[in-house]
Amino acid sequence: MTHLSTDPFTSAVELAAAIRRKEVSPVEVADGYLRRMDALDPLLNAYCHRADHDVRKAAAAAADAVVRAASPEDLPPFHGVPLPVKDYLDVAGWPTTYGSAGADPRPAAVSSPVVRRFTEAGFVMLGKTTLSEFGSVPFTESEVLGITRNPWDPDRSPGGSSSGAGAAVASGMAPIAHAGDGGGSTRVPASCNGLVGLKTTRGLISDATVICEGMATDGVLTRTVADSAAALDVLARHDPAAWWSPPSPRRPFTDALTTAPPTGLRIGVLVEPPIAGTSVDPACLAAVDTTLRALEAAGHHVVDTPLPLPPTDELVAAFMTIWHAGAAAVPLADPDRVEPHNRTQRDAARAVDSWTYAQAAQATQRLSRRIVEAFVDSFDLLVTPTMTCLPPPIGFWRTGSEDDPMAPIRNGYPLVVFTSLFNVTGQPAISLPLHHDATTNLPVGVQLVAAPWREDLLLQVSRALELALPWADRRPSLR
Repeated sequence: MTHLSTDPFTSAVELAAAIRRKEVSPVEVADGYLRRMDALDPLLNAYCHRADHDVRKAAAAAADAVVRAASPEDLPPFHGVPLPVKDYLDVAGWPTTYGSAGADPRPAAVSSPVVRRFTEAGFVMLGKTTLSEFGSVPFTESEVLGITRNPWDPDRSPGGSSSGAGAAVASGMAPIAHAGDGGGSTRVPASCNGLVGLKTTRGLISDATVICEGMATDGVLTRTVADSAAALDVLARHDPAAWWSPPSPRRPFTDALTTAPPTGLRIGVLVEPPIAGTSVDPACLAAVDTTLRALEAAGHHVVDTPLPLPPTDELVAAFMTIWHAGAAAVPLADPDRVEPHNRTQRDAARAVDSWTYAQAAQATQRLSRRIVEAFVDSFDLLVTPTMTCLPPPIGFWRTGSEDDPMAPIRNGYPLVVFTSLFNVTGQPAISLPLHHDATTNLPVGVQLVAAPWREDLLLQVSRALELALPWADRRPSLR
């Protein structure tokens, strides 16, 4: 046997290749992760639903398929690889909580389209991971799901709202995990946990419905750029039943990793937070400096053209009008059990008439067009901090919440001011773990942003940075 049988940090792509080569069994892989969950999840609380019998049954079926396959090429790309799902997507036979005590506890009848793509690609569903209620804030300290903790320092948050996904992958309780991003909910936990988190172009990945005017999208959290690219090949497929869905990409995204990025790219920089009044931690600025030096060494050019941003009040007002209504699609059995900040958001959404909502949707489109046009004219890529701060301590969000139920939303701004802008514009953006703070021993992410539909360029440059500034050997010291 290879090290794969004992190393829970093996990448998903490598794990799939080892399964195809019969070096490791899907049953052995699943049992290894379930044992690790037994050991670590009482501390980290990354999983909110476990169905070990289902996992072992699916793994056994995957093992049988390996034996029966005439050729390894007959197996799907991630055959036998475990993957947990963030608990807002339906998995047939499992409940979906949306992180809320008010959710309908009955098991889902059918799996969502994204989950079906995962299973068609050969993934074994490993369980469901924690999130903040409705994914509305970038941390999980929930009335129903409890506190999810950061593997690098359990007294700190793993970010969110894909909190459990980030903690699971970073701690080796999963090789890869489903995540979702409506304002930074994939990129923020990527930064907090030392992972790769890609948010794709608006509409590239479709699910059953369009959420938040297309600002929200599904994806994965991984430890390598190769895993992110291969997962994108699974998810970015044309869906003729979707509200909008582009044609399937002409070339696999994994092909981008074997092609060096063009030299002489115009690299823009944004380190001033788009929302005024938020300072940036020196470690986050140092991460950007490290990244820019690596890009310049690779032959790219840093330009000093500023990205013209709209007035903060205009952007926040339009975004929040849409954000308040984002949970409208969540089916609830008991709305009275919704947490205070989300009750306030639901009340705010109900107080907005359809005319005002339509005006906010139009405003975000105009603001997006203004930013993207300027971006394309000036840059090939933009570099920003992923967050303005290091992973915050558990309980940071509580300040002022006794008097103001919306305080948790505002307290989360330092985590999302750089990420949420590109949910509005719909541009692809990725957080890479390119820096590590020596004082706190915490990972620090850097965000790269490309023009719409340029995931290929984003992945090419990300892979080059992964080679120049490798992070694979950095792992949390969990006991």
